[in-house]
Amino acid sequence: MPDTDELLHNDLLQLVPRAAAKQSMKDFKSDQEVRWCPGCGDYAVLAAVQGFMPELGLAKENICFVSGIGCSSRFPYYMNTYGMHSIHGRAPSIATGLATSRRDLSVWVVTGDGDALSIGGNHLIHALRRNVNLKILLFNNRIYGLTKGQYSPTSEVGKITKSTPMGSLDAPFNPVSLAIGAEASFVARTVDSDRKHLTSVLRAAAEHPGTALVEIYQNCNIFNDGAFEVLKDKQQAAEAVIRLEHGQPILFGADGSKGVVRDPATGDLQVVAVTDENRERVLVHDAHADSPTTAFALSRLADADTLHHTPIGVLRSVERPVYDTLMSDQLDAAVQRDGKGDLGALLAGNDTWTVIG
Repeated sequence: MPDTDELLHNDLLQLVPRAAAKQSMKDFKSDQEVRWCPGCGDYAVLAAVQGFMPELGLAKENICFVSGIGCSSRFPYYMNTYGMHSIHGRAPSIATGLATSRRDLSVWVVTGDGDALSIGGNHLIHALRRNVNLKILLFNNRIYGLTKGQYSPTSEVGKITKSTPMGSLDAPFNPVSLAIGAEASFVARTVDSDRKHLTSVLRAAAEHPGTALVEIYQNCNIFNDGAFEVLKDKQQAAEAVIRLEHGQPILFGADGSKGVVRDPATGDLQVVAVTDENRERVLVHDAHADSPTTAFALSRLADADTLHHTPIGVLRSVERPVYDTLMSDQLDAAVQRDGKGDLGALLAGNDTWTVIG
């Protein structure tokens, strides 16, 4: 068992993750019964994550899932890795401590729109701005499912629920816009039922150094069934979903008949029918642009009620200093300056006393 000085030393922060033997999806399935409602979108996300985990090439003990409270927060029970079902809204904070003290771990946060954006909103935005090396999967079903169907921070205005029988008065959060506004270095959106797209986004998030936020539109078939049907129905999706690919023109619709351009008068983005005259004005997606301006504008294209013109994919992926590395550098500098750290002295400080009796 290392002493307190050793725990403070930077060697702990430079542990090397163990490479795993060849693994399969089955290796990441736990022995716990999956207890979500039949038909819940969480099943699809769980299967995609379990299927993707072998790609990390890490031993299971070098992976950890941390969740808050909610339907999605059962996730750690179903992953055959380390995990923690933590406190309502506080998963990003707990994961921050874990990621900064154990850099050999791949740390994932699983949260929902209520857990992350209501009681946990403050914790989420600070994890994003710090750029801690963790991956946040935000399941958004636009409802409180675990507590039986109250409106959530992402429910549309006018939403009739058990807690808003005359319709919600609150303007909803756009999680992607919120993340970009908090200076997140990686922001993406995907859909539970699109396994291929979901896996590609998970892959990009895992490869990103720093905090990666992935919003996953997830269907709650009990309390908010069909909330994202326009994005899943093949005919409607062709006209509603904008699939973003870095370096590619932002085109969608039948045979790329629609595109996203910048209004020369206002600078805003708008959707147009593509013609020979305006084809050159169609934006080319740049996920790595230093400025978040265009990524934010893309996140605002979708109408909150109809979800038409909803971008999915990686909206932003930029390099920023990673909090864990910066902290490690400070600890190195302190050790070099003062010698071995004394955690006991740090905790006791200069003004201590003994209680007798």
